[in-house]
This record gives sequence, C-alpha cells and structure tokens, in this order.
Amino acid sequence: MTKKNKNIRISAAELSEIWTCYMNDSMLVCVLKYFSNKVVDPDIRPVINKALKVSLNQLQVLEEMFKKENYPIPVGFSQEHDVDIDAPRLYTDGYFLNYIKQMAQISMNNYSMAISLTARDDIYDYFSKCFVESNQLHKMAIDVLLSKGLYIRPPYLLTPEAVEFVDSKSFLAGWFGKRRALTGLEISNLYANIQRNALGIATLLGFAQSTKSKEIKKFMMRGKDIASKHVDVFSKLMRENDLPVPMTWDTEVTENTSTVFSDKLMMFQTTALIATGLGYYGMSMATSPRRDIGVEYIQLMGEVAKYSEDGAKLMIENRWLETPPQAANRRELVDMK
Repeated sequence: MTKKNKNIRISAAELSEIWTCYMNDSMLVCVLKYFSNKVVDPDIRPVINKALKVSLNQLQVLEEMFKKENYPIPVGFSQEHDVDIDAPRLYTDGYFLNYIKQMAQISMNNYSMAISLTARDDIYDYFSKCFVESNQLHKMAIDVLLSKGLYIRPPYLLTPEAVEFVDSKSFLAGWFGKRRALTGLEISNLYANIQRNALGIATLLGFAQSTKSKEIKKFMMRGKDIASKHVDVFSKLMRENDLPVPMTWDTEVTENTSTVFSDKLMMFQTTALIATGLGYYGMSMATSPRRDIGVEYIQLMGEVAKYSEDGAKLMIENRWLETPPQAANRRELVDMK
C-alpha cells in the first residue's frame, strides 16, 4: 500500500468489489486447475495456463489486501474441498476455450465497473491491471478460436448509401403491423445472449450429470431448460430477419457422471452466471427500441430472477452462501444495550 493511501479507509464499494473478486477468483482457480489437468490440445493448453496464472496471482494480491485492512479473508473455494482434478473429463477442449473466452469477457465488464467505483490509488491500480489481463486473455482465446474455425462472427450489415433518419413511430412498434428490421445493437445483444445461454446449457448439463444430489440435479436441469427456452426466443427473433444463429455447445459435454466439482462450487457458479445474465438482459432491454423485444426481455428476466432466488435459498439451506460485506445493523446494536 502506498504511503498516500495508508490512512485512507477502504470504501464500501471498494471492499465489496475486492470481496466479490476474491470469491470469483477462488472458484476459477479450482475450475482452471481441472481444465489444465484434462486439456489435450497443445494450442488450447497455453490459454488455460495463462488464465490459471492470472487468477492465482490476483488471489494472492487480494489476500494481502484483506490482511492490510484487517478484514476476514473469505472461505471461498479450494482444490482440497471443491474439485477433483483427477476426475474423468466432463467437457471437451472446445468447451474449455469458450468458457475462458466468456469468463474473460465477463471479467472485463466487472473490472470496468469496479474501476468506476474506486478512488483509492492502490485499489484503482489493481483493478486497472486486472482489466488489462482479462483483455489480453480474451484476445488470446479469440485468436485460438479463430485459428481452429470455432469462432463464429456476429452477422454483418449492409452499408447504406447515405445517412437516414427515422421518419415513423413504427420504428418503436413490434406487436402489430409490419415489424422493422433489427438494429445492429439489437442483433449484437441477441447474438451475444444466445452465445452466453448456449454455454450455460452445456455448463448446467455437465453439473447435472456429475452431482449426486437429486435436489441440485433438479435445479441444474431447470436452469438448462430455462436457458434453452431463452435461446429459442432469441433465435426466433434472429431468424425473422433471416440472420444466422450461433451454434449451441451441448455436444461439448462428455458422458462422465463422476463427481468433479463440489455442489457448493457448482451452485456458486450457477448463481453467479444468473446474476451476470440478468445484467446483460437489462442492458439489452435498455438498448432495444422495439417494444416487443423489450417486453420479451422483461418476461425472461422475471423468470430468471425467480430461478436466482430459488438458487440463493438452496445455498442458504446448505450453509454455502457467505455473507458479503454489509452495513452494521444499528437497531440491533442499540437493542443490545
């Protein structure tokens, strides 16, 4: 910690961000150690090892931050309790690569938000470095996907002959009459949401196969069905405009039914993906002028929010949900007198 920062208290936003990062990185280290032990493709191995090295280094820095602030280090996840790196392969190398690409993309969004909420120099510099590392990892994964023909680019748009202005209120309509063509931003969001849900389907299918808990298995399959439904909704909107739909990743799951990850880790990963998905849906809705698309997002968000709540309840029942940094309950403190 630099001299000019040593007397500056950490803010609620800064503490919450480093706590969340610690939880995510400790989970990712477990997942990436398993990936590293199973990967076969020599082109994909360096991407996994790079991601693992980044997460391990970040975890070490975060631990030091907690110690300097005299704040309890979260339990998080560990190789000893939450992953069997010697378990049979659950996913293909192609899945490993796409997982890292998506996680790096999510990390860039999370770190940019953390930077915007941070004022203390040491923490600001840390999140800035994390953003750069995630950006480099994202580019590394994309390059390998491109070299293997696994990266499917979003649709292209025709170049207009001149600048045009919207001249009809039907630009906002969507339920009745002729629907206008999708905007480039609407296409981008639909395409990206299909990709994220497709990876989610494969992830939850693997989790459902490998858990021994009937309750967790049921929860994972419910999530898979929800994600499949959302892919269908978004794909329909794309096809109405004769646009290509990205492929799914169901075939990237093996037939392994052995336990790989702890139920606690799988539930944490699932609820984290749900929260991320809700954020992307909200952004997609805000940037979609067509009313019917906005309504679709609202309905899907309601379904996902209920699923998220049920997941949180399940984690609480099993004492898997760590309490995040929060304000003191002043009324409770007063009543103690």
